[in-house]
Amino acid sequence: MTENSNSIGLGKRPDEVSALKGRTGAGAPAETRGKTSIADGVVAKIAGMAAREIPGIHALEGSAMGRAFGAVRERVPGTASGVTRGVKVEVGERQAAIDLDVVVEYGVSIVDVAADVRTNVIGAVERMTGLEVVEVNIAVDDVHLPDEEEESEPDEGRVR
Repeated sequence: MTENSNSIGLGKRPDEVSALKGRTGAGAPAETRGKTSIADGVVAKIAGMAAREIPGIHALEGSAMGRAFGAVRERVPGTASGVTRGVKVEVGERQAAIDLDVVVEYGVSIVDVAADVRTNVIGAVERMTGLEVVEVNIAVDDVHLPDEEEESEPDEGRVR
C-alpha cells in the first residue's frame, strides 16, 4: 500500500512532525536543499495565538468542564501550554487541518467572528509554516456574558 502524501495526519502519533521537502542537488538554490520539520505543537500554537487575536473571542476550549480540566492540566509539568488549549491539529507533509473550540463574547456576530478567526488562522499558519491549511473547523461551545465573573479574577471587595 502506498502512502498518500496529501493525507492529513493518517496514522500519525501526536508527537510526530511534518516534513516540508525542498529540491536537492547542486543546481538547486541553497534555501531548498534539505527538509524542514514542523511539529504539530508548533502549528497548534500559531493557530491558538491567531484565533485569540480576533475581537469577540473570549477564550479557547469552550465548555466549562473543558476549561476546568485545562486549568488542572496546565499545572502538570510536561503538558500542553495554555496557548494550545482548545486547539487540535492534524499535520501532514504539506497540509494541515485545524479544529478550534471557542467561547465568544455576548453580542458579537458569531458568523462574522468565525469568518475572521478562520481567515486569521489560515493566514498565520500558511505564512509561518508554508503548509496549506485545508480546513479550520470552529465549535462555539459557550457565550461569555458581561456579568459572568471569571474564576481566576480576584474579588473586587477583598481588602488589599
